Amino acid sequence: MSSQAVSSLQISHYTIEVIQEEARQLVAQGVISRQQPIYVLCQYIPAREWVEVECELERCDYLLRDRISDLIAPETWTDD
Repeated sequence: MSSQAVSSLQISHYTIEVIQEEARQLVAQGVISRQQPIYVLCQYIPAREWVEVECELERCDYLLRDRISDLIAPETWTDD
């Protein structure tokens, strides 16, 4: 197999955990809100990779219209 053929193979790296972490980071940075729909993530993920993300979300029973807060773990607060 040529090196070109090997380099054109893509390894799936958008697991649900990776997607959740990316969403958490965008919320923490204030770029997106927990109340926005999941599909806003498409603005921050390369278009060529978005199909992979959509498939993983669907596999895990998330809809693009679900809120980011449904995707990421609930925030935990500690008492001061």
